[in-house]
Amino acid sequence: MSLDRLAPALFVLLWSTGWVVAKYAALHSEPFTFLSIRYGLSALAFLALCLVARAQWPKSRATALRAVYSGFFLHGFYLAGLWWAIANGVPAGISGIIAALQPLMTAMAAPFLVGERLQQTQKFGLGLGFIGIAIAISPKLFDSATADLTHAALPLAINLIAMGSVTYGTLYQKKHLQSGDLRTIATLQYIGALILTLPLSLIFEHQYFDGTARAYGALVWSVFGLSMGGVGLLLYLIRRGQVSRAASLIYLMPPAVALEAFIAFGEPLTLPLILGTVVVVTGVYLTNRRTVERRPAEA
Repeated sequence: MSLDRLAPALFVLLWSTGWVVAKYAALHSEPFTFLSIRYGLSALAFLALCLVARAQWPKSRATALRAVYSGFFLHGFYLAGLWWAIANGVPAGISGIIAALQPLMTAMAAPFLVGERLQQTQKFGLGLGFIGIAIAISPKLFDSATADLTHAALPLAINLIAMGSVTYGTLYQKKHLQSGDLRTIATLQYIGALILTLPLSLIFEHQYFDGTARAYGALVWSVFGLSMGGVGLLLYLIRRGQVSRAASLIYLMPPAVALEAFIAFGEPLTLPLILGTVVVVTGVYLTNRRTVERRPAEA
Protein backbone atom coordinates (compact mmCIF):
# COMPACT_ATOMS: atom_id res chain seq x y z
CA MET A 1 0.00 0.00 0.00
CA SER A 2 1.39 3.41 -1.01
CA LEU A 3 2.22 6.21 1.40
CA ASP A 4 -0.48 8.35 -0.27
CA ARG A 5 -3.11 5.90 1.00
CA LEU A 6 -1.57 5.32 4.43
CA ALA A 7 -0.58 8.92 5.21
CA PRO A 8 -4.05 10.30 6.19
CA ALA A 9 -4.77 7.46 8.64
CA LEU A 10 -1.27 7.60 10.11
CA PHE A 11 -1.51 11.37 10.46
CA VAL A 12 -4.79 11.16 12.39
CA LEU A 13 -3.44 8.40 14.63
CA LEU A 14 -0.24 10.28 15.48
CA TRP A 15 -1.64 13.81 15.68
CA SER A 16 -4.56 12.83 17.92
CA THR A 17 -2.18 11.54 20.58
CA GLY A 18 -1.00 15.11 21.07
CA TRP A 19 -4.03 15.87 23.21
CA VAL A 20 -3.35 12.87 25.44
CA VAL A 21 0.33 13.82 25.70
CA ALA A 22 -0.65 17.38 26.59
CA LYS A 23 -2.73 16.05 29.49
CA TYR A 24 0.33 14.33 30.92
CA ALA A 25 2.73 17.15 30.12
CA ALA A 26 0.58 19.78 31.86
CA LEU A 27 1.10 17.94 35.15
CA HIS A 28 4.87 18.02 34.86
CA SER A 29 5.86 21.22 33.08
CA GLU A 30 4.82 24.74 32.20
CA PRO A 31 3.43 24.97 28.65
CA PHE A 32 5.91 27.36 27.02
CA THR A 33 8.82 25.60 28.72
CA PHE A 34 7.70 22.17 27.53
CA LEU A 35 7.13 23.43 23.99
CA SER A 36 10.54 25.13 23.91
CA ILE A 37 12.28 21.89 24.91
CA ARG A 38 10.18 19.99 22.39
CA TYR A 39 10.92 22.37 19.53
CA GLY A 40 14.62 22.52 20.32
CA LEU A 41 14.95 18.73 20.41
CA SER A 42 12.79 18.39 17.28
CA ALA A 43 15.06 20.77 15.39
CA LEU A 44 18.12 18.79 16.52
CA ALA A 45 16.49 15.47 15.61
CA PHE A 46 15.58 16.68 12.13
CA LEU A 47 19.05 18.21 11.74
CA ALA A 48 20.64 14.85 12.56
CA LEU A 49 18.34 13.15 10.05
CA CYS A 50 19.27 15.71 7.39
CA LEU A 51 23.00 15.22 8.00
CA VAL A 52 22.77 11.43 7.88
CA ALA A 53 20.61 11.48 4.74
CA ARG A 54 22.62 14.34 3.21
CA ALA A 55 19.39 16.19 2.57
CA GLN A 56 19.57 19.27 0.38
CA TRP A 57 19.17 22.58 2.15
CA PRO A 58 17.32 25.51 0.57
CA LYS A 59 19.41 27.07 -2.16
CA SER A 60 18.33 30.61 -1.40
CA ARG A 61 18.24 32.62 1.78
CA ALA A 62 14.69 33.69 0.97
CA THR A 63 13.44 30.08 0.95
CA ALA A 64 15.16 29.35 4.26
CA LEU A 65 13.60 32.43 5.84
CA ARG A 66 10.19 31.40 4.49
CA ALA A 67 10.56 28.04 6.22
CA VAL A 68 11.46 29.72 9.52
CA TYR A 69 8.57 32.15 9.09
CA SER A 70 6.04 29.40 8.38
CA GLY A 71 7.17 27.46 11.47
CA PHE A 72 6.55 30.54 13.61
CA PHE A 73 2.84 30.24 12.76
CA LEU A 74 2.35 26.56 11.89
CA HIS A 75 3.92 25.26 15.11
CA GLY A 76 5.02 28.06 17.42
CA PHE A 77 2.09 30.43 17.82
CA TYR A 78 -0.48 27.67 17.25
CA LEU A 79 0.48 25.37 20.12
CA ALA A 80 1.68 28.18 22.37
CA GLY A 81 -1.69 29.92 22.07
CA LEU A 82 -3.71 26.71 22.36
CA TRP A 83 -1.88 25.40 25.43
CA TRP A 84 -1.95 28.79 27.15
CA ALA A 85 -5.68 29.23 26.48
CA ILE A 86 -6.60 25.83 27.92
CA ALA A 87 -4.36 26.43 30.94
CA ASN A 88 -6.15 29.73 31.55
CA GLY A 89 -9.77 28.65 31.54
CA VAL A 90 -10.96 27.72 28.04
CA PRO A 91 -13.06 24.52 28.46
CA ALA A 92 -12.19 21.50 26.37
CA GLY A 93 -15.59 21.53 24.64
CA ILE A 94 -15.27 25.13 23.51
CA SER A 95 -11.66 24.57 22.46
CA GLY A 96 -12.87 21.60 20.42
CA ILE A 97 -15.30 23.78 18.49
CA ILE A 98 -12.55 26.33 17.85
CA ALA A 99 -10.25 23.55 16.61
CA ALA A 100 -13.01 22.36 14.29
CA LEU A 101 -13.10 25.80 12.70
CA GLN A 102 -9.70 25.26 11.09
CA PRO A 103 -10.87 23.23 8.07
CA LEU A 104 -13.62 25.77 7.38
CA MET A 105 -11.21 28.68 7.80
CA THR A 106 -8.73 26.96 5.48
CA ALA A 107 -11.38 26.29 2.83
CA MET A 108 -12.57 29.91 2.94
CA ALA A 109 -9.07 31.39 2.74
CA ALA A 110 -7.59 28.93 0.20
CA PRO A 111 -9.17 30.54 -2.91
CA PHE A 112 -7.65 33.90 -2.01
CA LEU A 113 -4.20 32.79 -0.80
CA VAL A 114 -3.37 29.73 -2.93
CA GLY A 115 -6.02 29.84 -5.69
CA GLU A 116 -7.55 26.55 -4.60
CA ARG A 117 -11.20 25.92 -5.54
CA LEU A 118 -13.36 23.29 -3.92
CA GLN A 119 -16.09 21.31 -5.62
CA GLN A 120 -19.61 21.41 -4.20
CA THR A 121 -19.23 17.91 -2.74
CA GLN A 122 -16.10 18.97 -0.88
CA LYS A 123 -17.80 22.10 0.48
CA PHE A 124 -20.69 19.95 1.68
CA GLY A 125 -18.22 17.53 3.28
CA LEU A 126 -16.50 20.34 5.22
CA GLY A 127 -19.81 21.64 6.49
CA LEU A 128 -20.95 18.15 7.42
CA GLY A 129 -17.73 17.57 9.33
CA PHE A 130 -18.28 20.69 11.41
CA ILE A 131 -21.84 19.62 12.22
CA GLY A 132 -20.53 16.23 13.31
CA ILE A 133 -18.03 17.86 15.67
CA ALA A 134 -20.81 20.02 17.17
CA ILE A 135 -22.91 16.90 17.79
CA ALA A 136 -19.98 14.99 19.27
CA ILE A 137 -19.05 17.63 21.85
CA SER A 138 -22.58 18.96 22.53
CA PRO A 139 -22.77 17.43 26.04
CA LYS A 140 -19.68 19.42 27.05
CA LEU A 141 -21.28 22.66 25.91
CA PHE A 142 -23.99 22.25 28.53
CA ASP A 143 -21.64 21.16 31.28
CA SER A 144 -21.63 23.46 34.29
CA ALA A 145 -17.91 23.99 33.80
CA THR A 146 -18.58 25.70 30.48
CA ALA A 147 -21.52 27.81 31.59
CA ASP A 148 -19.62 30.99 32.47
CA LEU A 149 -17.02 32.08 29.94
CA THR A 150 -16.93 35.75 30.87
CA HIS A 151 -13.72 35.22 32.85
CA ALA A 152 -12.08 33.57 29.84
CA ALA A 153 -12.52 36.33 27.25
CA LEU A 154 -8.77 36.83 26.69
CA PRO A 155 -7.95 33.08 26.59
CA LEU A 156 -10.81 32.57 24.12
CA ALA A 157 -9.42 35.32 21.92
CA ILE A 158 -5.93 33.79 22.09
CA ASN A 159 -7.40 30.35 21.22
CA LEU A 160 -9.10 31.83 18.15
CA ILE A 161 -5.94 33.66 17.09
CA ALA A 162 -3.96 30.42 17.49
CA MET A 163 -6.37 28.62 15.18
CA GLY A 164 -6.02 31.43 12.67
CA SER A 165 -2.25 31.09 13.02
CA VAL A 166 -2.14 27.40 12.07
CA THR A 167 -4.53 28.08 9.19
CA TYR A 168 -2.29 30.83 7.85
CA GLY A 169 0.82 28.70 8.38
CA THR A 170 -0.73 25.80 6.45
CA LEU A 171 -1.68 28.00 3.51
CA TYR A 172 1.70 29.74 3.53
CA GLN A 173 3.38 26.33 3.41
CA LYS A 174 1.26 25.35 0.42
CA LYS A 175 1.98 28.57 -1.48
CA HIS A 176 5.67 29.18 -0.79
CA LEU A 177 7.24 25.82 0.14
CA GLN A 178 6.05 23.41 -2.53
CA SER A 179 9.58 22.42 -3.48
CA GLY A 180 12.67 21.46 -1.56
CA ASP A 181 13.44 18.70 0.92
CA LEU A 182 10.74 18.40 3.60
CA ARG A 183 13.32 17.34 6.19
CA THR A 184 15.37 20.51 5.92
CA ILE A 185 12.22 22.63 5.75
CA ALA A 186 10.92 20.98 8.94
CA THR A 187 14.25 21.68 10.69
CA LEU A 188 14.00 25.37 9.88
CA GLN A 189 10.33 25.47 10.85
CA TYR A 190 11.08 24.20 14.34
CA ILE A 191 13.77 26.84 14.68
CA GLY A 192 11.05 29.36 13.84
CA ALA A 193 8.76 27.87 16.47
CA LEU A 194 11.55 27.99 19.07
CA ILE A 195 12.18 31.65 18.30
CA LEU A 196 8.67 32.31 19.60
CA THR A 197 8.27 29.93 22.56
CA LEU A 198 11.69 30.33 24.19
CA PRO A 199 11.29 34.07 24.91
CA LEU A 200 7.73 33.41 26.17
CA SER A 201 9.09 30.80 28.56
CA LEU A 202 11.89 33.06 29.80
CA ILE A 203 9.59 36.05 30.29
CA PHE A 204 6.40 34.49 31.68
CA GLU A 205 7.45 31.19 33.27
CA HIS A 206 9.96 29.69 35.70
CA GLN A 207 11.18 26.95 33.29
CA TYR A 208 9.55 24.28 35.44
CA PHE A 209 10.07 20.69 34.21
CA ASP A 210 9.99 18.06 36.94
CA GLY A 211 12.06 15.43 35.12
CA THR A 212 9.85 12.46 36.00
CA ALA A 213 9.56 9.38 33.81
CA ARG A 214 6.13 10.54 32.57
CA ALA A 215 7.51 13.97 31.73
CA TYR A 216 10.33 12.48 29.69
CA GLY A 217 7.96 9.97 28.12
CA ALA A 218 5.65 12.78 27.00
CA LEU A 219 8.65 14.69 25.67
CA VAL A 220 10.07 11.74 23.73
CA TRP A 221 6.73 11.02 22.08
CA SER A 222 6.17 14.72 21.38
CA VAL A 223 9.48 14.92 19.53
CA PHE A 224 9.50 11.64 17.61
CA GLY A 225 5.83 10.71 17.37
CA LEU A 226 4.33 14.17 16.89
CA SER A 227 7.00 16.59 15.67
CA MET A 228 8.76 14.15 13.38
CA GLY A 229 6.00 11.67 12.55
CA GLY A 230 2.77 13.69 12.67
CA VAL A 231 4.12 16.98 11.37
CA GLY A 232 6.19 15.23 8.71
CA LEU A 233 3.03 13.56 7.41
CA LEU A 234 1.11 16.85 7.54
CA LEU A 235 3.73 18.59 5.41
CA TYR A 236 3.66 15.64 3.01
CA LEU A 237 -0.15 15.79 2.75
CA ILE A 238 -0.11 19.54 2.13
CA ARG A 239 2.41 19.13 -0.66
CA ARG A 240 0.71 16.14 -2.29
CA GLY A 241 -2.88 17.38 -2.37
CA GLN A 242 -5.34 20.16 -1.73
CA VAL A 243 -4.64 22.03 1.47
CA SER A 244 -8.37 21.89 2.35
CA ARG A 245 -8.32 18.11 2.12
CA ALA A 246 -5.38 17.93 4.50
CA ALA A 247 -7.04 20.36 6.91
CA SER A 248 -10.29 18.38 6.88
CA LEU A 249 -8.49 15.56 8.71
CA ILE A 250 -8.49 17.83 11.79
CA TYR A 251 -12.19 16.97 12.08
CA LEU A 252 -11.19 13.43 13.02
CA MET A 253 -9.07 14.53 15.97
CA PRO A 254 -11.71 15.01 18.72
CA PRO A 255 -13.37 11.61 18.06
CA ALA A 256 -9.94 9.93 17.87
CA VAL A 257 -8.84 11.57 21.12
CA ALA A 258 -12.09 10.49 22.80
CA LEU A 259 -11.45 6.88 21.81
CA GLU A 260 -7.86 7.07 23.06
CA ALA A 261 -9.05 8.62 26.34
CA PHE A 262 -11.56 5.78 26.70
CA ILE A 263 -8.76 3.23 26.28
CA ALA A 264 -6.17 5.07 28.37
CA PHE A 265 -8.28 6.68 31.10
CA GLY A 266 -11.66 4.92 30.95
CA GLU A 267 -13.48 8.11 29.97
CA PRO A 268 -17.00 7.23 28.69
CA LEU A 269 -18.00 7.21 25.02
CA THR A 270 -21.33 9.07 24.82
CA LEU A 271 -24.07 8.53 22.24
CA PRO A 272 -23.64 12.07 20.79
CA LEU A 273 -19.93 11.35 20.41
CA ILE A 274 -20.59 8.12 18.52
CA LEU A 275 -23.23 9.72 16.27
CA GLY A 276 -21.09 12.79 15.70
CA THR A 277 -18.14 10.61 14.76
CA VAL A 278 -20.18 8.89 12.06
CA VAL A 279 -21.15 12.29 10.63
CA VAL A 280 -17.53 13.52 10.84
CA VAL A 281 -16.15 10.48 9.02
CA THR A 282 -18.75 10.95 6.28
CA GLY A 283 -17.82 14.61 5.90
CA VAL A 284 -14.09 13.89 5.73
CA TYR A 285 -14.71 11.15 3.18
CA LEU A 286 -16.64 13.55 0.93
CA THR A 287 -13.95 16.21 1.25
CA ASN A 288 -11.11 13.81 0.44
CA ARG A 289 -12.86 11.60 -2.12
CA ARG A 290 -10.99 11.26 -5.35
CA THR A 291 -12.72 13.06 -8.19
CA VAL A 292 -12.04 13.11 -11.90
CA GLU A 293 -10.25 16.35 -12.58
CA ARG A 294 -7.61 17.61 -14.97
CA ARG A 295 -4.22 18.13 -13.41
CA PRO A 296 -1.29 19.96 -14.94
CA ALA A 297 1.57 17.72 -15.96
CA GLU A 298 4.40 17.61 -13.46
CA ALA A 299 7.81 18.77 -14.58
